Amino acid sequence: MLTESQLEVLRLRLQGLSQEEVARRLGTTRQNISIIERRARRNLRLAEETLRAYKELIAASSVEVPPETHLVDVPRLVIDAADEAGVKLRANFTRIYDEIRFKARDCVRGVKTLKPLRILILRDGDIEVIPGSGKDK
Repeated sequence: MLTESQLEVLRLRLQGLSQEEVARRLGTTRQNISIIERRARRNLRLAEETLRAYKELIAASSVEVPPETHLVDVPRLVIDAADEAGVKLRANFTRIYDEIRFKARDCVRGVKTLKPLRILILRDGDIEVIPGSGKDK
């Protein structure tokens, strides 16, 4: 949850304004803008963590992908886990592969995983890629 002032500060900062410029525009101090921005970013992080925890709760299944796994092997693991859970996936090979490369890019080098990652299979057939093992999150 973000306050109106947090939303406004983030919007202006995303437009490229400095904290000083935002402070002048909103009639406050740079220090106040810094505090508002820090709290807004913390609230966003907490919201993301809450949403991830909720998705883990409602997941029909998940796939732990260990380091050194070839990326072309992962979609088959996900498809097999979905079949086993009785879930019709709304993701094909290409989407699974691309989601891993985009959402877990720090876990991948070339065509192999460097770090563990976890793929949730949601009951509605969607997937969620979670960098890291998921156990230490």
